[in-house]
Amino acid sequence: MKTLQDVDAQTIRHHVKAAGIVGAGGAGFPTHVKLQAQVDTFLVNAAECEPLLKVDQQLMARQAARLIRGLRYAMTATGASTGIIALKEKYCEAINALTPLLTEDIRLHILPDVYPAGDEVLTIWMATGRRVPPAALPVSVGVVVNNVQTVLNIARAVEQHYPVTRRTLTVNGAVETPLTVTVPIGTSLREVLALAGGATVPDPGFINGGPMMGSLIPSLDSPVTKTTGGLLVLPKTHSLIQRRLQDDKTVLALAKTVCEQCRLCTDLCPRHLIGHPLSPHLLVRAVNYQQTATPQILLSALTCSECNVCESVACPVGISPMRINRMLKRELRAQNQRYEGPLLAADEMAKHRMVPIKRLVARLGLNDWYHDAPFTETDYQPPQVTLLLRQHIGASATPCVKKGERVTRGQCVADVPEETLGAAIHASIDGIVSDITAQAITVIRG
Repeated sequence: MKTLQDVDAQTIRHHVKAAGIVGAGGAGFPTHVKLQAQVDTFLVNAAECEPLLKVDQQLMARQAARLIRGLRYAMTATGASTGIIALKEKYCEAINALTPLLTEDIRLHILPDVYPAGDEVLTIWMATGRRVPPAALPVSVGVVVNNVQTVLNIARAVEQHYPVTRRTLTVNGAVETPLTVTVPIGTSLREVLALAGGATVPDPGFINGGPMMGSLIPSLDSPVTKTTGGLLVLPKTHSLIQRRLQDDKTVLALAKTVCEQCRLCTDLCPRHLIGHPLSPHLLVRAVNYQQTATPQILLSALTCSECNVCESVACPVGISPMRINRMLKRELRAQNQRYEGPLLAADEMAKHRMVPIKRLVARLGLNDWYHDAPFTETDYQPPQVTLLLRQHIGASATPCVKKGERVTRGQCVADVPEETLGAAIHASIDGIVSDITAQAITVIRG
């Protein structure tokens, strides 16, 4: 096993790229690209503020030394002189495990138990006092951010040359045995649900990720990917499922019919509170009354983080400004539009308008489904895996194996050209390639 002193920045980035590491807590931005930035601070976003998800807090407690080593490799790659692990005060086991390992250049930043502390822009602000300008990247204020699983993957890649073939996720809500478990990438969500004993309600709905920002799962045959954060099970009649079942036409009609321009969505918008010129109530107004739709107001939708506070907490009449912003973002990006605007003064009440998690859980109607989901050791071996070719931002990976070929766990089965943004995909089990499509590679164990 290599130690930190054995590797330089270029070698670290090489191993990270070869391992196919992407941001495990968000949209899957290729990590080797992030590590090309030169900054003064590397921040591990360990807030995990989505209710019901219990992954990072448990991994930190169990793998504290590896997390510190991964952070040091990331600091070396980016030239950062300071490393920060931002986690919540309630993660006592993680704090106790990490504290003895801290050095002068690595510190913990203790966050309050509020939502959305895990938004990287909010986390940077809380942990460093720096505010990322609207539509800018954290590197613009000298910070690179990754989440816990990403940093653990960095350590494995550098020390063991181990590619990303496993994913840890929480299964929670209306299940027999809520748990947090590690499974091969490509395992079907149906099999993951079975590991938790199945659903306990007769007509369940399913969310991939957290209850605030997670997406509706149309089929449990969907595979686990590098960015799958959780599998939440709720009755299909639950408001979190029903809202996600609404189509865009219904969302727009509801906004036009009942929006009273109370501006609560803006008053509680986290990005607005720290000085981004994002006013959700004005975007709803602009969609309803196009004569008020100035280009600058419409473009401000591009600065929305889709944290969903506006819909799930603020709006008293059930409108979804977030869904409207998402529609606008699709249109604006299709037109290659970009937002440019100033960073305004932060609201003096900003820190007091974050949403306490206990209040959020009650507001979302999740009290009956809020479980501990303890980490469960398993060596689950699925009979087959479906490896999506696009588990990341950028271009889909191109298969480098053929149907009928035997592959081994950790073998690269798809990659992207040298100068293309993307990430390699690796076999997560030993087996035979049974099918290759434009979307995925299927491997049958054998």
